[in-house]
Amino acid sequence: MRNYECMFILKPDVEEEAVQQAIDRYSSIVTDGEGEMVSVDKWGKRRLAYEIKDLLEGNYVLMNFKSEPAVVKELDRVMKISDDMLRFMIINQDSK
Repeated sequence: MRNYECMFILKPDVEEEAVQQAIDRYSSIVTDGEGEMVSVDKWGKRRLAYEIKDLLEGNYVLMNFKSEPAVVKELDRVMKISDDMLRFMIINQDSK
């Protein structure tokens, strides 16, 4: 298994319950694929470095996990079709 870091930004108008549901949904993708969640840090609502879709703020979440590359492909696919997602990035920590 490889170590990964995933940072994602949800729309600022998303309620706290919906943020937690998104975290649970993405965590379950990792755990269902035989992966292991290392940590999840909710940074809360912060100002964006630049405007995205006419928004100046977003809800930031940082996840660290261990999994196989196939799980990352599925996580990437699900994040791309999420309506509340502004931006996300998944980084392989082992390749540094």
